[in-house]
Amino acid sequence: MKQFSLALRTCGALALTLFTMGCTSAQQQTQNMLATAGFRNVLADTPQRKQLLASLPVGKMSTVLKDGTTYFVFPDPATNSAFVGTQQQYTTYRQLLFAQNISDQNLMAAQMNQQANWGAWGGGVWGGGGRWR
Repeated sequence: MKQFSLALRTCGALALTLFTMGCTSAQQQTQNMLATAGFRNVLADTPQRKQLLASLPVGKMSTVLKDGTTYFVFPDPATNSAFVGTQQQYTTYRQLLFAQNISDQNLMAAQMNQQANWGAWGGGVWGGGGRWR
């Protein structure tokens, strides 16, 4: 039952993510996916956090070890914050990213297939000849 519940939540989260990704930038898409996976947006409101934020590469996930726990951190310098998650949340993020990539590939394949099939109908008997044979 737990597996079904997790699968249902993941599918729901994926659907929500795909819906919200329709008209957003790549940076916003990443942030939406991180939030969907359970990452928290933490403001860099202390000198230590500001220093850590400045030391992280922009646009890349980094790992930070604190009190014996590994955290995954995705900085957002524009808002002076970072998305912070645990191993479980990072795993969920990777699953969502994988599902998004598969969805993108399927969409591209469907579009290419549609164009290829339409091309077969575009010439010859049905196409530019202007007459029936």
